Amino acid sequence: MFLEDTIAAIATPPGEGGIGIVRLSGPEAVQIAEKIFKPRKATFPLKSHRLHLGWVQGPQEGEIIDEVLLTVMRAPRTFTREDVVEINCHGGIVPLRRVLEATISLGARLAEPGEFTRRAFLKGRLDLAQAEGLLQVIRAKTGEGLQAALGQLEGTLSRRVREIRQEILLLLARLEAAIDFPEEEDVDEVTGRQVKAQGAGILEKVRALAEGARRGKIYRDGVETVIIGRPNVGKSSLLNALLREERAIVTEVAGTTRDQLEEYVNLAGIPLKIVDTAGIRKTRNRVEIIGVERARNLAQRGDLVIFILNAAEGIAREDREIASILQGKQVVVLLNKIDLGENIPEAEVRRLLPGAEAPIIRASLINQQGLEELELAISQLVFQGQVEGSRADFLASLRQIQALERASASLLDMLAGPLEDPDLLSIDLKAAYAALGEITGETVEDDLLDKIFAEFCIGK
Repeated sequence: MFLEDTIAAIATPPGEGGIGIVRLSGPEAVQIAEKIFKPRKATFPLKSHRLHLGWVQGPQEGEIIDEVLLTVMRAPRTFTREDVVEINCHGGIVPLRRVLEATISLGARLAEPGEFTRRAFLKGRLDLAQAEGLLQVIRAKTGEGLQAALGQLEGTLSRRVREIRQEILLLLARLEAAIDFPEEEDVDEVTGRQVKAQGAGILEKVRALAEGARRGKIYRDGVETVIIGRPNVGKSSLLNALLREERAIVTEVAGTTRDQLEEYVNLAGIPLKIVDTAGIRKTRNRVEIIGVERARNLAQRGDLVIFILNAAEGIAREDREIASILQGKQVVVLLNKIDLGENIPEAEVRRLLPGAEAPIIRASLINQQGLEELELAISQLVFQGQVEGSRADFLASLRQIQALERASASLLDMLAGPLEDPDLLSIDLKAAYAALGEITGETVEDDLLDKIFAEFCIGK
């Protein structure tokens, strides 16, 4: 990847739409744009940070590709801190492709995925945590997730990481001064006990940040929630009720659902990935057998399981088989069809799932009864009863969470190390400092950058 050339890409999703944008960035972006642009009124050189109405010309004499609004943004007041041009075309595949081809024919290079954002990072416009926050803004599934992603984009995570790194750096400076100049009177005396006391305070801050990161991961990735039960207990009815639409087929015929259905539901700002599975029972139908096996695997893999029982019929043999695969899982029990009778006491449910503190919700999905209680129970399980106080203010990636965990591990090693060996204390502090630097990109390898920015779309 070269930073001295000019890149171009279509920055809007493919397909038909009202507007499509071709974006250029680099030293030749403005010159290339002015060669293909015929303004209606403006004169060259085009003024920066203005919209200019005109036409993009093709290679043939008098050929017009599209009528456009063109924006010139001159460095350094741009996203990449390079000259940037955005050409707002009509949103069709053909005009966008032809405008892009025109820019490439004049020397621009097709951008790689995430290359615009990578240039912004390499030129100091964003740090790595902010760049990943931008990706989370694009991928946000709920309003709360969007607000948390915007917090990361604005530098919430970066500021906290830098504050902790600064504390470690100051502690390292004092420690190493004491190591290198033990005879100097003006060097503060730093004992191992003092270092550990300050290190313990730093560790608490890293752990708090890691907890916030894990909370943010819920808003980013969602909670994989598997609906499981024997046939005709109301699994598809629950999916439809949560979605507020008829997504799954519901009939009185057993085995209607043969494969899993997946949809996202916004529950109190938490994105739930709801998976409706095939009813678990013994069957000779080969397709249904595959569906049942997938349901079993999903139940064991999912973050949360909604186990539906038929309250009117009592606990059946299939229910006991399902309960046997839910040991150790986070479960919500839904006793459906209470409008037809209630023949399952709570004590019997507790015996079915021994050791589990599963919430038990009585419901009649056909009457929309019990849904609010179910949603509240899920929210409390996700955030351990602290829904309102657990809003995320940034959306950390798995990479960032792992970096925080490595920093915590190094600080723990430092606290467990011998008081009389300052060199070992220094090594552990440096490891924690480096791990935190990976979050903002201050200590990160090129191959990791390649992996991170490859997740972005072309044009971003």
